[in-house]
Amino acid sequence: MNNTSNTPQILTTTVGSYPVPTWLKTVPTEQSLIDATRVVVDIQRQHGIDLPTDGELYRFDVNHPDTNGMIDYFIRPLSGIRSEVGRQEWTEFRQMQTMAFRAKPAGVVENSLGEGTLNLVSDCERAVAVSGDNLKFTVTSPYMLARTLLDKHYGDFDKLLSALAETLSAQVRELKCRCIQIDEANIPGNPHDGPRAAEAINTVLDAFDGEKAVHFCFGNYGGQVIQQGSWKALINFLNMLRCDHLVLELKHRPETDLDALKDVSDNIRLGIGVIDVKVNPVETPDEVAASIEKAERVLGVDRIGWVHPDCGFWMLQRSVVDRKIEALVKGRDKFLGID
Repeated sequence: MNNTSNTPQILTTTVGSYPVPTWLKTVPTEQSLIDATRVVVDIQRQHGIDLPTDGELYRFDVNHPDTNGMIDYFIRPLSGIRSEVGRQEWTEFRQMQTMAFRAKPAGVVENSLGEGTLNLVSDCERAVAVSGDNLKFTVTSPYMLARTLLDKHYGDFDKLLSALAETLSAQVRELKCRCIQIDEANIPGNPHDGPRAAEAINTVLDAFDGEKAVHFCFGNYGGQVIQQGSWKALINFLNMLRCDHLVLELKHRPETDLDALKDVSDNIRLGIGVIDVKVNPVETPDEVAASIEKAERVLGVDRIGWVHPDCGFWMLQRSVVDRKIEALVKGRDKFLGID
């Protein structure tokens, strides 16, 4: 397919996280974080990524190096939540069966939620200061955060969910970047909660004045799928979202999932995962182009607005990640006929 526009009809982006550089782990100072952020964004731009992310390096916690902070980064600073959890509370949380892969709650809600020391604005400003505002900033979905908590205050999940959504939206409203992306990896396994999750996610999306994206995957812990389910069961939920585009895991999914996305509303652009982050082998540009071609054949011309990895890169080695980013852009260019 030939492309004559200066702006490609299919854009490339990354999903969020990038492997934490060794020097940031060794010397986790503010200056190291600034330097690392500049490097990570520049790597993406040098390879031709249209909408880079900051790598979520600000979430790195030297005391918890085994996670990129999708949950704890947001939960621990909030007021009204106690992060020290006792044995009995572990037991209570397990009995709730909210997350099969998580035995311990991220915190115990004891009072009305407040932003506490959470400062998304500062973290976004750091990235923009070193790399410009053509960036995507990522925020974990209030629904996913709520599922990790043991509630001892609200006594109602929807009230807790609403409080989290309002707390996040107050900060998202002040973000000065091109795109905000809400990340949700729990609802794919709980489609019955779609309406309540959509309401909370929309509260956050509505607060942002810019491109709005929502990322969904079925989980990735050590290369393992966490949530069971299918995109077909989530179509009604996806159509409730007030976003501009979706960022969907598809490379590591069955082919039937792609077919189900034909029913997503036409006013939502589709982002297609064409890079598998659960495996080390690096896709070739030909393989990426073939994935895009197959998706367009199923979904129709002009339905695909974005291509990207299935999820964040933080579990892979940098040498692997950089080659996957390069293959993503070259494969998109090959499909569009860009020299």
